[in-house]
Amino acid sequence: MMQRRSLIQAAGAAAATLGVPRLFAQEWPSGPVRIVVGFPPGGGTDALARVVAQKLTTMWNQQVIVENKGGVAGVLAAEYVSQQPSDGSTLLMAHINSHALAPSLQPKLRYSVERDFVPIVLVGVTPNLLIASPAQKAVTVNDIVAACKASPGTVSFGSAGAGSAQHLALEMFKLQAKVDALHVPYKGSGPLLADLMGGQIQYSFETMTAATPHVKSGRVLAVAQTRGKRVKGHPGVPTMQEQGFAGFEATTWYGLAGPGKLPASVAEKVNRDVNTVLAMPDVQEKLDTYGAEDGGGTQDKFKQFIATEIAKWAKVVKDGKVHVDT
Repeated sequence: MMQRRSLIQAAGAAAATLGVPRLFAQEWPSGPVRIVVGFPPGGGTDALARVVAQKLTTMWNQQVIVENKGGVAGVLAAEYVSQQPSDGSTLLMAHINSHALAPSLQPKLRYSVERDFVPIVLVGVTPNLLIASPAQKAVTVNDIVAACKASPGTVSFGSAGAGSAQHLALEMFKLQAKVDALHVPYKGSGPLLADLMGGQIQYSFETMTAATPHVKSGRVLAVAQTRGKRVKGHPGVPTMQEQGFAGFEATTWYGLAGPGKLPASVAEKVNRDVNTVLAMPDVQEKLDTYGAEDGGGTQDKFKQFIATEIAKWAKVVKDGKVHVDT
């Protein structure tokens, strides 16, 4: 009953914010709001953006559209949003690739994460899933390490692009296991998964959000998950840590950000309303399925989180001597 009451209160609060004062109404966009996603449909970023957009459309009584702008592992979309008007009409589903990996991988990056973006809210942190195509014989981490040692540089791992979360998780794996493997970059998770299911590539540290439907249907095999503890959605899949890789933590994360001069009142409204969306039971259920945890909270929480991730992955890039051709 308590939960129902708080939901009714939240709904009342949401309704109250619709009667915004005139001053605020001038800052809020009158037309549709776009959430730009840096990957083609069929990936994790797209899936989570659509869940949020659908709820905000109802809550704001205003169209919230997901727009896909794939390329350079999410960097093109971030570059595009950084140059849009800071009026709340264009938001970015910011991602580990564009906001934590690119700063150390792309020396010619055309935006500064700190200067050109306003962090609004963390939507979720997911493990990656080390997945195998159904034809593979090596389906434990130790067996995959042994296969990499037996034929250095030939066991193939797909990623959503050079410099993507999947690519960097592979680099972390190579550093810890002291092996070499073949990195095969794609333009997003959709095409990567199609080739993995078809047996053209062998493995991937794929985002849990994108991999989950295919694991559930049995078209790919889940070998390990890459956060310290197992998530609710995949209780039967052991972590890398449980399989001998102490401290192996490679996540993919998603959060909303706006262009650098976004007014504080707009950022606060989006933060408040997305927190309401993330607390909805049906949204929570979807997030659990995708393994997306730790979402919501303040703008500052998201800002601090991004800073920590930038530092962590800069070290992997340096230690692994990772270079990305731009």
